[in-house]
Amino acid sequence: MKKRETIVLSIGLGVMLCALLLSHVWVVRWDMTDDRHYSLSEASKHLLRQTDAPVEVTMLLGGDLNAGFRRLQRAANETLEEMSVYAPITVNGDGLSVSGDSLGLNPIVIHEREQNGKTAQTTVYPYAIMKYKNRRAVVTLLKNTRGLSGEENLNASIEQLEFAFMEALQMLMQDETPRVAILEGHGEPDEAHTYDLMSVLYKYFQVDRGAIYAQDTTINVHVLDGYKAVLIINPQTAFSDEERFILDQYIMRGGTVLWAINGVQFSNLVLQQEGFTPIIPLDLGLTDLLYRYGVRVNPALVQDIQCLPIPVNVSSDPQQPNLQPMPWTYAPLLLTSEGSPVTRSLGQVMSTFVSPIDAVGGEDGIDKRILLATSTASRITATPGEVDLNDLNPDMNTFVYQYVPVAVSLEGAFPSAFAHRMVPEHVETDEPIRKSGVRTRQIVIGAGSIPLNETQRNQVLPMGYDRYTGMQFSNRDFIANAVLWLTDSEGLISLREKSVALRLLNDRRAHQERLNVQLISTISPVAILALIGGIVWIVRKKKYASKS
Repeated sequence: MKKRETIVLSIGLGVMLCALLLSHVWVVRWDMTDDRHYSLSEASKHLLRQTDAPVEVTMLLGGDLNAGFRRLQRAANETLEEMSVYAPITVNGDGLSVSGDSLGLNPIVIHEREQNGKTAQTTVYPYAIMKYKNRRAVVTLLKNTRGLSGEENLNASIEQLEFAFMEALQMLMQDETPRVAILEGHGEPDEAHTYDLMSVLYKYFQVDRGAIYAQDTTINVHVLDGYKAVLIINPQTAFSDEERFILDQYIMRGGTVLWAINGVQFSNLVLQQEGFTPIIPLDLGLTDLLYRYGVRVNPALVQDIQCLPIPVNVSSDPQQPNLQPMPWTYAPLLLTSEGSPVTRSLGQVMSTFVSPIDAVGGEDGIDKRILLATSTASRITATPGEVDLNDLNPDMNTFVYQYVPVAVSLEGAFPSAFAHRMVPEHVETDEPIRKSGVRTRQIVIGAGSIPLNETQRNQVLPMGYDRYTGMQFSNRDFIANAVLWLTDSEGLISLREKSVALRLLNDRRAHQERLNVQLISTISPVAILALIGGIVWIVRKKKYASKS
């Protein structure tokens, strides 16, 4: 009997020793959560395995935090711990020794009411500093979206942690900065009104601006091949056949394009001076291209009850103006879709003079997703027509349209608009026309105003900032996400689709039942152990009493 017990004991010890040794070379992890909260995507694992040097992360989010920020801090540390399985990542403490002010980072001041009724103020730095090969990037841990509650913003931030860390790491690992192009030569806005757009893009790309074709000159069909994306922002004059052909063949070879174009021609200057402006269709020569790709920007304007206000003088005395805010339905506040990584968890997007977009083509194999849409009370103004500043009280019964699409993403292998046409005269090419393309992406926005910023007293205002109300909308994040989605060959932008279920406590009930919960959680384990111990003692007593 003793020999058998010795053998069993030896086998058990051997199995435990083997398991211990294997645990150092073979890590097995199971994520039992329903939302896969503790799992990294394959794109993240692939990027992490490509690191060939240690990654150092310094967490600035530390100190005496409230429950919500402790949850964010814990989630960030858990994400970094999961990342460390696939790459050499070290985390430096809680970052309290690093000054956020010295790094130029803006703190967040939290005002909370304590149980005694007093108000407490805490300053936190919701950032992490990531270092790789003497390069440094700042990771913003907290997403602060206007219109969401504090708990919802914290939850959205936790959802985006993997993307935030992976985005920073990808930027640090790039040996060469990718290039994007902003096309000019068609009456596009000047640099003052695209300054904030440039600042957004400079974070990720080298940005080149210029015209791709000058009249009566020869241009090579591959002129755009070095660019990860091409941006067409609010053009006012038509594209030539040469330009359209170059864009079409660029897309056929896998190039990506962001189209921010109007379907209607109008004059802001005339509107300001005269109080009205005629609106007519704007012919950019792009209708046939976009139609072949699966969308149509309609020559019309959408109005929406959910809109920005404008100051209007309601005084009859010109010497004593009385400016009052009035809704300006031609400046709709657009809703974002949760069904795309481009717009997930974003707030409203500010716009003016927006054209509706239709999906066309039917079963063409192109994946079309709505990114921006109007609210549940919209109407469409056809062209020709006019926009009148005096028309500030339209009939609400005429706003009968709902969720009118004004921005869409397209993904697939697009057919060429020049499949059955000749190469334009001034285009130089040594290959036949590509009649169909490889799989790629495009985004079409029916408003040239969305990527633009305003200026005030020679000062550049942020993109999406309304100077009258002082509100900041999500234009910057929308445009940044749009270009990242277009240029994302690694699939990292899909991480923005990660969802974490928001399970909120009833604060009032939690406060009222706090003592009961504490007593139960403290006494119950002891009582259960005592019960089990008592049962074991009784069983053993009966067992040995019967033998005696």
